[in-house]
Amino acid sequence: MGKPRPPLPPGPYLVVGLARSGVAAALALRAQGAEVIGVDAGRSDRSGLAEAAGRLREAGVEVRLDASGVDLAARARTLIKSPGVPQDAPVLGAARARGSTVLGELELAWRLITNQFVAVTGTNGKTTTTEWIGHVHREAGLPVAVAGNVGTAASSLVGGLESDATVVCETSSFQLEDTISFSPEAAVLLNLSPDHLDRHGTYEDYVAAKLRIFANQGNDDVAVAPGDLPLDLGGCARRVPFGSGAGAELAERAGHLWWDEQPLIRVEEIALAGAHNRENAMATAAVCLARGIDAEAVAAGLRTFGGVRHRLEKVAAQEGVTWINDSKATNVASTIVALRSFARGVHLIAGGRGKQQDFSPLAPLVAKRCVAVYLIGEAADELAAALTPAAVPLHPAGDLEQAVALARAAAADGETVLLSPACASFDQYADFEARGEHFRALVERA
Repeated sequence: MGKPRPPLPPGPYLVVGLARSGVAAALALRAQGAEVIGVDAGRSDRSGLAEAAGRLREAGVEVRLDASGVDLAARARTLIKSPGVPQDAPVLGAARARGSTVLGELELAWRLITNQFVAVTGTNGKTTTTEWIGHVHREAGLPVAVAGNVGTAASSLVGGLESDATVVCETSSFQLEDTISFSPEAAVLLNLSPDHLDRHGTYEDYVAAKLRIFANQGNDDVAVAPGDLPLDLGGCARRVPFGSGAGAELAERAGHLWWDEQPLIRVEEIALAGAHNRENAMATAAVCLARGIDAEAVAAGLRTFGGVRHRLEKVAAQEGVTWINDSKATNVASTIVALRSFARGVHLIAGGRGKQQDFSPLAPLVAKRCVAVYLIGEAADELAAALTPAAVPLHPAGDLEQAVALARAAAADGETVLLSPACASFDQYADFEARGEHFRALVERA
């Protein structure tokens, strides 16, 4: 069991945003017998929204679509906010003006689930590390549920877990900025670089949202972060630094990962290749070992993890050309990691909806690694301007189908076609998963 939770603020509840997290939150509240209203600004013909509305209505939730929800705020004492809803949404202002509590879906789930939580955040590697921690638990024979930003909303776990199961939860900056008392027994910060500045406004505000993961931790909790991170994490948890620098408790040196001054595993044995995955493996091992999981089980988990979909995922090898789905690369830092994973001969597909990022750091690696770049989505012109100094052919493709066709015609034996967009997907897809699945389908159509 986890630490005691604060009670839920009183209903009725207004759930704003009826994507995956909002639906799970509304259903969890209805299962508690609460009065729930669900609202979404999207039209009923938006992909999946009509189906979600039907499920909610069957459960007794009043649903309003194509509506801001401002007129509904007066009927609720607590507003539950989906992570995709921006902080300046008028309905939030209306609720706060009435003195109503605004609670994020992650906080709601944590208050309703009394199990221990391991929360993972960072700019890159969150999904891989979250799933890897879950895998280590399974290798150790420990009950675990993996949820959060990885796809399974945490609220959907309410009422369905054994008391000894650990919840391993990927947490985004959008989720963390909505927390009030959220206090996981273990929290992991992988790395930090500019992202989501279109939402947070400044890098400082983005970092502050990420550090909410540690803010309420107590002396008995664990806080895992890179040893060379020049930040005060906050909170009162036991610090467990990882990395190759002095003071790292989970350390990389002499070709091994070390814990408690004992070699844990040879670096070459780690299941996933690349420096970024070595860091993910260190974070995974650090939090699992700090929580008392057997070292042999941790080492076994590091050796046997198979990776996650949409992150440097090999989807096909056709006529000597390798096709890689890295649709989860929704920021510049992620695409840099992807490009560093290949020596040369890359046909890069990039673009989508920009997030007020600076794309220019991509240019040096594009110059070294890429044969050509195929640009899609709203950010195509901005990317083209940033990548012009790379002096490689830039092809305005418009959409993914045209980009795949152009890359297929141009790629030669021994080369790689890499979908690593450096952008969000929302200009053309519901989410990065839908973009990645479309890429897979286009590749396999050949």
